[in-house]
Amino acid sequence: MTSSELWSKDAAERYDAGETEMTSPAVLGPTVDFLARLAGDGPALEFAIGTGRVGVPLRRRGVPVTGIELSEHMAAVLRRKADEETLPVVVGDMATTVVPGSHTLVYLVYNTISNLLTQDEQVECFRNAARHLAPGGRFVIELEVPPLRRMPPGQGAVPFDVSDRHLGFDTIDPVSQLLVSHHFTREEDGRYRRGNSRHRYVWPSELDLMARIAGLELEQRVADWNGSPFTGDSAGHVSVWRKPA
Repeated sequence: MTSSELWSKDAAERYDAGETEMTSPAVLGPTVDFLARLAGDGPALEFAIGTGRVGVPLRRRGVPVTGIELSEHMAAVLRRKADEETLPVVVGDMATTVVPGSHTLVYLVYNTISNLLTQDEQVECFRNAARHLAPGGRFVIELEVPPLRRMPPGQGAVPFDVSDRHLGFDTIDPVSQLLVSHHFTREEDGRYRRGNSRHRYVWPSELDLMARIAGLELEQRVADWNGSPFTGDSAGHVSVWRKPA
């Protein structure tokens, strides 16, 4: 078991309803297009596949997809969308769990590598990706750039969402690189539900070093799934590392 925190049954059941923007065609279309191009004619493996937000539409595109998911409850929600024969899922952690076969693509979306709370585990995640890749295959990560520029010196928290239904802010420890996202979500009866999640934030340059340790080479880094240029002002990135042929 890694340091990733497990999704409970209640959280898994609420997950899709809380991610309507991320399941919109405007978001999923470019994501699936990007991944399908890299997969080519080969199979793909999704680390932390969750409820299948990306894996299910990628499978419908014709790419064979296998998933690894730590939470049995998240995997159970996915199973309502696709059966085991259509989209196999192994319950386990993304840093050490091994599935059969060789893949042209391994991918990890929506900041999920930050769920691993130690540098060693994040390095092992890269090694596990390399272990599953065929020569010439790619490992893709979607991740935000650490939001330290939004936090003035001496300030302990920074908001990332202020809306009628949700208040969200991050607290950051720059020594441990641990970030805690705090959420206050308004329910239908007007009461607020509180939740939080811990993450280890990672700079792009640190990811590149992890990739080198795992024997992978940076091939591409863009700001989003549409391929926008990555700049110093980019809030996030999609990075592609290649396993040498």
